[in-house]
Amino acid sequence: MPENLLDSVLAQIEQNLSDTARAFANGQSDWSEFAVHILSQLLISVIYLGLLMAVYGVLISLARVVVGKQRTSHLWFVHGRTGVRYLFGLGGVLVIMAQFGAAPELLKAMARAGLMALAFFVAWLLLGRLIRDAMKRYRLDPSIRQLVENLFSVLTITFAGVTVLSQFGFDVISIVAGLGIVGIAVGFAAQSTLSNFIAGITLLIERPFRIGDWVTINGQDGKVVKIALRTTWLRTRDNIFTMIPNDNVASSEIVNYSAEGATRLNIPVGIAYKESASTAREVIMPVLFGHPEVLQSAGMEPRVVMKSLGDSSVDLEVKIWITPDNLDVQPGIMADVLEQIKEALDAADIEIPFPHLQLFIDEAKGLVPLVEPLYPGPGDLKPPRPESGENHD
Repeated sequence: MPENLLDSVLAQIEQNLSDTARAFANGQSDWSEFAVHILSQLLISVIYLGLLMAVYGVLISLARVVVGKQRTSHLWFVHGRTGVRYLFGLGGVLVIMAQFGAAPELLKAMARAGLMALAFFVAWLLLGRLIRDAMKRYRLDPSIRQLVENLFSVLTITFAGVTVLSQFGFDVISIVAGLGIVGIAVGFAAQSTLSNFIAGITLLIERPFRIGDWVTINGQDGKVVKIALRTTWLRTRDNIFTMIPNDNVASSEIVNYSAEGATRLNIPVGIAYKESASTAREVIMPVLFGHPEVLQSAGMEPRVVMKSLGDSSVDLEVKIWITPDNLDVQPGIMADVLEQIKEALDAADIEIPFPHLQLFIDEAKGLVPLVEPLYPGPGDLKPPRPESGENHD
């Protein structure tokens, strides 16, 4: 019984393989003829591909001679070479499909779809260049430019995909209706993504910050390097990139250090109580005037003011202004200025105190020495104690 079952299984497998082979060989059961047919088609396809590559190489070489070697790195030449390469690649695919018996209707649909995709690519390049030039001409904010470019790219890809699918007989209206229904379902499932998308558009319209500004968002300091439709990218001074969801950005407190131009830095400096604040100011001011990164323009002159009287020092505050471009190296500027101030105060013998406490205890008495001095001093002489019963009236 097991042997009969095994024989029937092997016979069924052999029959299936034979049917598959006949299907690939168009009804031919001769394996040698089928192999020769496949090899011949492959050989013809390789010859056609070689011819296409040779023609492509000749055309590119002629174009380089006509344009010149210096202009071959130009963006338009690179795009043109990409388009020609795409056309030859499309031709190669059609040749291979034709060699293996693809239907003429499919080949026509493939050719139309490929040409439509190339047309959309060219339109995307031309219109994108015009839109970018127009936005630069009107000096739009980089964040607004980024939003427009992203929306233009999404719309172009969407229309290109619908047009290409229509060449293969797909019902575009049904596809769009289905996408609408699917979009509603996805909207409920991806509320967080949609909220980030809407918050990103809100940020690009309200513009609480721009690309290149130094900001603090959710306690994170950084330079805005990108405002995407879902996240905002910050780069810290340690060259660490942080991506914050736009929903969190829109609902949090935002501190922008670059919005109003120059930024003032406040550097605390303490001197001893015995020192003069005006003398310390005269020593510190030349340091501030001589620093190359400290602004000296009207209304932004460096100053030294007294802030408070501390527990162990007179607290001064050095106020300096720096340009927005120097916000990247703000800690370095503060450290450099503070170091030069300390060196100037040390050279002027102005004491920079450290915190200390002086303790006073009420009704405290000095300790009696363990050994009486051999030759007591004037302060060590004490009156004799009166003996008991002796009258000193």
